This record gives sequence, C-alpha cells and structure tokens, in this order.
Amino acid sequence: MKAKKLTALLMTVVLGAAALTGCSTETGETAKETTKETTKTTTEAPKDTGSDTAGETTKETSKDEDTSEAAVKTGSDDKLLVYGIYKAGDQTWFIDEGEAAKKAVEAAGGEFVYVDAKMNPEEYLKAIDNAIANQADGIVTCIPDQTMSQAVIDKCTEANIPVVAADDALQDANGEKLAPWVGINAYVIGEANGEWLANYVKENNLAADEEVGMLLMTMDTVSSCVPRAEGEYDKFTELVPEFDTAKIYRADYDGTTDKGNTAAAAVITAHPEIKKWLVTGANEEGVIGAARALESAGLDKDACAVGLGAYMAKDEFKKEGGSCVVASAYFSADSVGAGSVDVLMGLIEGKEVPQETAVDAVVVTADTYEEVMGEAAK
Repeated sequence: MKAKKLTALLMTVVLGAAALTGCSTETGETAKETTKETTKTTTEAPKDTGSDTAGETTKETSKDEDTSEAAVKTGSDDKLLVYGIYKAGDQTWFIDEGEAAKKAVEAAGGEFVYVDAKMNPEEYLKAIDNAIANQADGIVTCIPDQTMSQAVIDKCTEANIPVVAADDALQDANGEKLAPWVGINAYVIGEANGEWLANYVKENNLAADEEVGMLLMTMDTVSSCVPRAEGEYDKFTELVPEFDTAKIYRADYDGTTDKGNTAAAAVITAHPEIKKWLVTGANEEGVIGAARALESAGLDKDACAVGLGAYMAKDEFKKEGGSCVVASAYFSADSVGAGSVDVLMGLIEGKEVPQETAVDAVVVTADTYEEVMGEAAK
C-alpha cells in the first residue's frame, strides 16, 4: 500500500509540473505575440501631419519606461528631421533657397520637409504646429507676418525645437532679433543698386532731365526689406545730389509680382509727366511687376530697371528685343539656404552660433550675369 501511494504521489507531482510548464510556455508565447503586435502597430503608425495631440501621444510613448525597447526605438526615429517653412514657397527665390537647404540637410543624413505658407499667417502657424507634432529636430523659416514672431518663438521654445530665421527676421516689437537670422546684407545691397543707377544717370546725362523720375518699390512692413530701399535711396542721392528728390516716388507692395505691378501702375498713371523711369526696389518680384506696368504704359523703351536677386532678371536678359530690366543685384539663394541649415545644425549640436549671418551681392547685367552667376544663370 505504501508503495502504491508513493507511486501515485509521484505521478501527481510529475503531472502537476507538466501542467505548470505548459501554462508557462503558453504565457510566454502570448507575451511574444503581444510584443510583436505592439511593435507592428508602432512601426506602421504614420507621423501625424496636423494634430498636436497625436504628436504629444507619440512623445509620451517614446519616453514610457514600461514600453518594449523595440517600440521605443520605432516611436522615436533617430533620423534628423528639419522643416523649411517659407512665406511664399512658390516664388523662385524660396524654391532655390529651399533646395539648397534640402541638400544641406540630406548631406547630414537627414530629411527636409519644404512647406509653402502661401503668404497666409494661418497656413504658416499650421505648418509650425505640424513640425512640432512631427517632432522636428529643427526649423528654418521665413515668416509672412513678423508681428507673429513671438508666438512662433514661444511654440518652438515650449517644444524644445531650435529655429533659425531666413530672409525675414523673427523679431520683437522693437526690431530685436528673437532667433538667429541668415539673409542678405540688405542696406549694402541696396547701396549697390543705388550706385549702379547713379552711374547710369551720370553716363546718360539724365540728372537734369525733367522727364526723368525714379520709382522705389518698397515693402515697409518687412524689416529685412526696408534697409534695401533705404540703401538704394541714400546711395543714389549721395552720388547724384543734383537730382530732384521730389521726383523720387515710392510704391509699396507685398513682395509679389502682381501687387508690385498694381502698385507701380498706380504711380506711373499718377505722373504722366514722367516719361523716363528709373526703377529699383525691395525684391526681384516688385521690379518685374513694375517692368510689366511700364510695358503696359508703353514706357519701357526709355526706362531702366534694376532688380534685386537676379533670379528673374536673368530671364529678362535673355528676351529677344531686350527688356527694361537691364541689371540686378545678384546674391545667392544657395548661400542663404545652406547657411540657414549650417546655423541650425550648430544650435542642434548645442554650439554657440552668430545671431546674424549676412550675404553680400554684386550687380550683374546681360553682359556679366552668366560669368558671375554660373549655374544659377541657367
């Protein structure tokens, strides 16, 4: 009897152990499957393109100590992500600038997202929010309305995302820069245009001509554009002091060719006594818009327009029959685009960076633009 009881007891222990082993194996397999499903879900979930809440959820998951290692790595991509958010992304200047920025980011092994804010403050802020939601490592941007600068800085600071302003500064009400800025040496470039026009007037004995007037295309609401027109005016009047300043007119516009055309046409129509116009301005689009207005008024043959950027003037130089756009201050969009990324990378790496980085220019004509601009002339 004792032997039978002992045998029965041993069988019971063996069967119990087997049962426990079976339960343990099943639980382990179930856990593995759960981990796989968690990893799969995290991997397949696309980055949100418009929800701050989704972005916050992703950040919380990536920091969760109880989440599996695989899920954490998938939810927090190590690849550099940089957003380029430009106020008028359909303009040639910003397209070229964005392409240079993209090349610089990709050279660093990262991804660059180009966004056109369409001169719309609401679209612009949405793009900033999307960059934050997608956990961008940094942002380079040209803001459409500088009065929104502090709001943009606050958003980026709260999200701990460094930002660099390109072309138009992120600034406070006193004009103090709130973030590092990369752009053109505005006043000096304006002076270059003013000097070129002054020499043109001297060479053609136009200073005392009563039919000659000067048109400055201005953008008074954009801080980076104001010094351009000031430099043009100051240098021109310095070199041609005998020119009647009462015949220097201003046409303010928003930076687009269409608005430039409308603003210029209004001034041209209001002053029929002026038959020979000297034109320069705050950007290339404004000067081109004025050139079209002069053509419509039949005054382009005796006009002389000097652009600012040369990215549109190069096409005017190639026109059969010529154009009243005979020169332009060339500065490289590539320099601003790549330069803004260079400064941004310094911020990301925790380095000290310059608060201002300015690019100079050289005035080109139909005779010199190909040699000076190189590939950019095509």
